[in-house]
Amino acid sequence: MKVFVPNRYYESIYDIDYDKLKKEGIKVLLFDLDNTLALISEGKPPKKVLDFINYLSNDFDIYIVSNNNYDRIEEFCRPFGVPFVHFALKPLAKGFKEVKKKGHYKKNEMVIIGDQLMTDIFGGNRFKCYTILVDPLGKKDLKVTYFNRFLENLIIKRLSKKGKLERGKYYE
Repeated sequence: MKVFVPNRYYESIYDIDYDKLKKEGIKVLLFDLDNTLALISEGKPPKKVLDFINYLSNDFDIYIVSNNNYDRIEEFCRPFGVPFVHFALKPLAKGFKEVKKKGHYKKNEMVIIGDQLMTDIFGGNRFKCYTILVDPLGKKDLKVTYFNRFLENLIIKRLSKKGKLERGKYYE
C-alpha cells in the first residue's frame, strides 16, 4: 500500500510550496493534464494555468506527462511551448523514463504532480521520483478513469484507516 502514498498532498497545484521543492533539489515538474491542470473538457489552457506555468518555468523545467493521445496534449501544450509526453502509459515507467532521458535528470530531481493515485502517484512511486497528489479539478473523467477512481476510493479508505492518507487532509 505504501506505493500509493504520495510524498505530499495539496488541494491544488497553486497550493504547492515550489520554493521548498527548489531548495530540495527538484529541477523538473511533471504535470498530469486532465483534472490536474485543466478540466477534461478544456482543449486549451485557462489563462490562470498558462500564466502559472510560465511563472514556474523561471525556476523549473516543465513537462506535461499524460496518458492522452497526441492531438489532445499538443493542442493544450501549444500555447505554453512546453514539452510533453503523450500516451505515457502511467503507471508504467515509459513517460517518466522519456522525460529523464530527454533532460538528463536524476530521479531525485523529478516530481510528478497529479490527481490520480492509480496512475500519477503509483507510477511516480514505482519509478522512485517525488510524488505530489492534488485533488481533481472536476468530477467528470474519461471512461477509463472511472474504474481507476473506484479502485482509488477503496485504497484511500484503507490508507485512511491506517492514518496514511485521507481526502481533504493535506500535508507536506
